[in-house]
Amino acid sequence: MDNQLIEKAKPILDKISQDIPPFYQGAERQQHIFKLLKSCDMDRRMTLRCLVEGFLAEMQINEASDIDFGGYGSKNSVWYRIHGEKKPSPNLGDYSLTEADILIMNLLMEQQADNLLVYRNVDFPYMVTMNGEDFRFRADVYFDLDHLALNMRVIGSKVRPITDYNFHPNVLKALSLKYVKQGLILVTGITGSGKSTTLDSIIDANNRTVDSSIIIIGGPVEHVHEPIRCVVRHRNVGTDVMTFKDGANQALRQDPDIIVIAEMRYADTIITTLEITDSGHKVLATLHTSSAVESISRIIAEVSPEEQNRVRDRLADVLTVVISQKLPRTLDNKRALAKEIMLTTPPIRAAIKNNNLDEIYQMIQQSSALGMITMEQDLKRLYDEKIISYEEALSNANNKKRFEEIAQYRR
Repeated sequence: MDNQLIEKAKPILDKISQDIPPFYQGAERQQHIFKLLKSCDMDRRMTLRCLVEGFLAEMQINEASDIDFGGYGSKNSVWYRIHGEKKPSPNLGDYSLTEADILIMNLLMEQQADNLLVYRNVDFPYMVTMNGEDFRFRADVYFDLDHLALNMRVIGSKVRPITDYNFHPNVLKALSLKYVKQGLILVTGITGSGKSTTLDSIIDANNRTVDSSIIIIGGPVEHVHEPIRCVVRHRNVGTDVMTFKDGANQALRQDPDIIVIAEMRYADTIITTLEITDSGHKVLATLHTSSAVESISRIIAEVSPEEQNRVRDRLADVLTVVISQKLPRTLDNKRALAKEIMLTTPPIRAAIKNNNLDEIYQMIQQSSALGMITMEQDLKRLYDEKIISYEEALSNANNKKRFEEIAQYRR
């Protein structure tokens, strides 16, 4: 990174810092910083923004997926997550808590700043042009002991082709509007497991193969899909629509064929998702769970006990595919995709309705001919192909005992 940019930004940071009364704390302090920034001339504000965008440029050089900055937890440094490991960068300079507050607040529009001060958190998309190419980031600003912290995750500019996933033909048909016009498709995994990448691949595959309408509701929307054979609408929660629930309900009046709900976290969103799927649409959604069975359990557990039987029946009727994924570390210190896939066959549908979820794992395990696979089976595949170590496979297994059993002969 160009040190001249740091040297140019530091005097501006010093001047603004000196104008902050020491007795201002918390939200009041951040509000005052935003007022000071508004009174700055545009050249100074652009210098500060260019410094942060210099941090983002370093992300591309280092192949980092995330940047963390500001707040007590960052210890005055800029941190990157590179191939799963988060470390401070030694060549980007040190920034006091106040300097980080200024740099972060300078990224926000007035409405975003207002939301931050009210809710103590704000999500928003951020775009920067580097070497003639546009790069998008998913940004999250939040409070850390009265100061501001920032995380940005890079959004890949290119969509991974669906063919890269080596899905069984039955799975590809279930994902395609051309073959299956309705039903709920879940892409699940912990944060950073590549759910959004997979979701975008499914969207892109449909965008290239069917003439239809796709509505994407994201908080924020990450990849922006260029319309190819589909009308593709992108609605950011908080700016284009107030909530995921509102976006899902409004989508029904916008002539959709596919509705994408980027995050199905709360009970009201879950119920709304099931309702719009039940109305005859194809719906794609993500969930923070590690397996197909856990995904089903999580959805049912999110609603009140008196609603669970109704939700269980509805889920069994509309659920078509669950793709659960992880990104274990490879032997060459990169990441590989491990996935569990469940197709809702009549026996699995009956198991959901009868609350016999323990039977589903074995059904997946025994249905490879249909295109299903358990996480443990796919981790064994990666181990057999010498892509990941035995220890890495075992640590990522949901059912460690079962993985040990099926991989025993290779030890």
